[in-house]
Amino acid sequence: MAEAHTLPAYAEALGISIHDVEGGLPILTVDYSSDVEGRPGHYHGGAIAGLLENAAYAALRAQLAADGREAKLKPVNITVQYLSAGKPLTSFAKARITRMGRRNANISVEAWQTDRAKPIASAIMNILMA
Repeated sequence: MAEAHTLPAYAEALGISIHDVEGGLPILTVDYSSDVEGRPGHYHGGAIAGLLENAAYAALRAQLAADGREAKLKPVNITVQYLSAGKPLTSFAKARITRMGRRNANISVEAWQTDRAKPIASAIMNILMA
């Protein structure tokens, strides 16, 4: 069975890592660097979306492992809302599984920087579990 708290090569390429585990679900982090910079002094929207997407997959893999399940994950859709510009600070993201059935899961994710109550972006993701 796959490790519950491992990240794919894409996450590692962006510099995303696991910061902590809260309630069995990982909190991911990425430090600001030129690898994630868009316009000068700000995160690229794609890097923020990558953080959100990886947090969703990490949470789902952790929950599946806790349930003794393994599945191939296939994205159905993802909707990202950019709420404020990502400043040159460390960013964090944590997902919440809102529904998990036998074949699909619905997940919401938030990313923040200095204050968890003030997210910089959020996402809703639907994933097929084959």
